[in-house]
Amino acid sequence: MNAIAEDKVEDLLACLETDSLHIRESLSRLNELRSLVIKRDDVALGKLLESIQAESDRHRSQERSRQSIRKDLANALGYGVEQMTLSMLEETLPKTKSERVSRMKAELKSLIDALRKEYLSTVLLLSECSRLNGMILKSIFNLGRAGEVYYNANGVTKRQTETAFVNLQF
Repeated sequence: MNAIAEDKVEDLLACLETDSLHIRESLSRLNELRSLVIKRDDVALGKLLESIQAESDRHRSQERSRQSIRKDLANALGYGVEQMTLSMLEETLPKTKSERVSRMKAELKSLIDALRKEYLSTVLLLSECSRLNGMILKSIFNLGRAGEVYYNANGVTKRQTETAFVNLQF
């Protein structure tokens, strides 16, 4: 393996380490997001969403850097960019570097699986919040529509036919 390829492998491993850190931060943010939604802390939620938005530019830059390193490494090793994968690197590199790539690959796979799980949990929570909010709004704005059943203080059912939002009848 030539010196250029060795340098590019080191650059790639450093870049993947940064990706690993980014995924860990994303996991933390998803946990925090769910917590803030449950606590209904709008101020902290707004700040969190602003910080996520600010980090998106840094992540795009990291993505471009990784793709550039991958392209340079593929050229240095004589492969096409599409062929340049961590699995291919494991097979191509000497044993010590191959082991480092294998560890990084396993770590990234584990983190991606955890991120997928956290993402789905967050989507489910937000979907349920949306459903409940819809039900609340529907019940508020459907008051006064004919055919809905209400109970008075004695537990007797009564159909509300008035269209007022609040009925002051005793």
